[in-house]
Amino acid sequence: MIALRTKAKQYEMDMCSGPILRKMLMFALPLMLSSILQLLFNAADIVVVGKFAGDNSLAAVGSNTALINLLTNLFIGLSIGANVVAARSYGAKTWDDLRDTVHTSMLLSMISGGLMVLGVIGARQMLIWMQTPEEVLPLATTYLRIYFLGMASTMVYNFGSALLRAVGDTKRPLYFLLCAGVINVVLNLIFVVGFHLDVMGVAIATVISETVSALLVLRCLMKESGGIHLELRALHIHRKKMIQILRIGLPAGFQGVVFALSNVVIQSSVNIFGNIVV
Repeated sequence: MIALRTKAKQYEMDMCSGPILRKMLMFALPLMLSSILQLLFNAADIVVVGKFAGDNSLAAVGSNTALINLLTNLFIGLSIGANVVAARSYGAKTWDDLRDTVHTSMLLSMISGGLMVLGVIGARQMLIWMQTPEEVLPLATTYLRIYFLGMASTMVYNFGSALLRAVGDTKRPLYFLLCAGVINVVLNLIFVVGFHLDVMGVAIATVISETVSALLVLRCLMKESGGIHLELRALHIHRKKMIQILRIGLPAGFQGVVFALSNVVIQSSVNIFGNIVV
């Protein structure tokens, strides 16, 4: 047990004392790579269907890219709220507040992910609003609906990794995402090349890989000690913490949406020219 705690502590980083430049770089580089990797999940799907499936399949996945990037930016922004509130408590060494933030954040992420069932219902209409070509609309709808089913895992990963980053740990979230990325690519090839599942295959592979990253983050938090420790039986929405998280996270999420929204508008304009251009 002592060895496990020591190993976990080595990932933490005290940003409140000592030289700051080296710590900033060690903290920021894994964080940057993690953000890039999340956006590349959809790119991996595009590469596989572009190589082993038809033009319509490639257009179906490609037509979803801008919308998926918008959702990813929104979720990353929302998780910033959990990160900031947890970091405040960790820096102030108010362990009860940190514990409340952890359990509020993780339950909030699960509830938010569950609400994505509305996305499953409205996926086709969203793509129609984006003027997706008629010949690729069924495939694009299939991809987006399956992707929405995996949003709960995406939310859990983002909020869980945000809590780890609050204590200075940006390495393990990157390792978990790298593992999920490898699984995504391997499953893409198995489902598309081996089982000929086409667009459905790459979507299922993405959901499975994101679920793996979420489970790894949950396992990590449950093995932590102190205020950052997660206990599933203790999941509870603490109203004060939820308000603090949303007050910071919603503006950050909407900021990410504003930038990504321009790409959605551009994609909608491109969609007018048909599946080959898409």
